[in-house]
Amino acid sequence: MNLIGVHELKADEKARILLPSALKKQLLPLLEEGFVLKRSVFQKCLELYPMREWNQIMNKLNKLNRFVKKNNDFIRMYTAGVRMVEIDGNGRLLIPRDLVNFAGIQGDIVLNAMGSWIEIWNKEAYEAVVNNPDVDFAALAEEVMGHLDDTDSN
Repeated sequence: MNLIGVHELKADEKARILLPSALKKQLLPLLEEGFVLKRSVFQKCLELYPMREWNQIMNKLNKLNRFVKKNNDFIRMYTAGVRMVEIDGNGRLLIPRDLVNFAGIQGDIVLNAMGSWIEIWNKEAYEAVVNNPDVDFAALAEEVMGHLDDTDSN
């Protein structure tokens, strides 16, 4: 799954968001399976995972040795606040209050497709992160992607 797009929209007073039609079309085959919504590890945003993607993540976590304290601590913190959510027949997603508070979801928000999941941001926070003058994106791209060989099939 490779979700595509950055979408700006508004959350209503009940913290419901109406998925843009372009994103809803991409998610259509997954609507019946449901989704998982959680806090991001690295940013003050939320992450929306299709259930099949979430199950792959949990399969990896379940392989960790539970008799190692740091593994249990990580799993507990990673899954803190996780919620199963559904997108209703009108294409709306209700964000639970504790997750709204964590990410500052109100008014203008951004949905940022990240391949197999979607980030949900307060618009101001998103703009601050993607326009951060302290991050040299060209250097970051070279460091992260520069070692890849275009002929590599992976």
